[in-house]
Amino acid sequence: MTSPDLSALVLLSGGQDSTTCLGWALDRFDRVETVGFDYGQRHRVELEVRERIRGRIEGLKPAWSGRLGSDHLIELSVLGQISDTALTRDAAIALADSGLPTTFVPGRNLIFLGFAAALAYRRGIRHIVAGMCETDYSGYPDCRDDTIKAMQVALSLGLDRRVTIHTPLMWIDKAATFALALAIAGPQFLDLVVEETHTCYVGDRTQRHPWGFGCGVCPACRLRAEGWARFRKEDGC
Repeated sequence: MTSPDLSALVLLSGGQDSTTCLGWALDRFDRVETVGFDYGQRHRVELEVRERIRGRIEGLKPAWSGRLGSDHLIELSVLGQISDTALTRDAAIALADSGLPTTFVPGRNLIFLGFAAALAYRRGIRHIVAGMCETDYSGYPDCRDDTIKAMQVALSLGLDRRVTIHTPLMWIDKAATFALALAIAGPQFLDLVVEETHTCYVGDRTQRHPWGFGCGVCPACRLRAEGWARFRKEDGC
């Protein structure tokens, strides 16, 4: 078995951020496993693209050959049952009275990290890689760096084993995330991110834009479109 210090578990939703993080992890760890969560999300098409992403990514760099390990899909429908949000119901995407967007699923990332850590413990893995970002996000408090650091401490104490949570995108925006994908594995990886990943909150894969598939109007699509425009401008294209 590969050393726990040379293995990682990546939270792979099927979106731009988590796919970029998967490439980041393949560059750094000898064995990389992935985990996804089915919580009754409105945009569950993201779960369908995960297999295609995994099927293509390992062949993008010779060094990645043989590094991609098992995939795990954890059923968490109970989270959707207790979450009255625009990500788990056919509801309007807007700002709620709390000041948070209606797409905020309370406790989602805390629950994801808890389950990921339990799975990693069983699999002999001490490194968890996740795509949370505080720079270019939708205002979710469970994406903040302080939240992730607190979870790392809590999980390490609760499991009596050092758990390290890596968030490579924490301090970069969407434009820099596109640039990171290009830097990690060149145009082929950037093409995979554009063609295969899914970020649109309403799950629309019927409309193809320069930055990928999506409705084009939800907050996730707007962030991605604005990031792509900045990336192309900064890249000189």
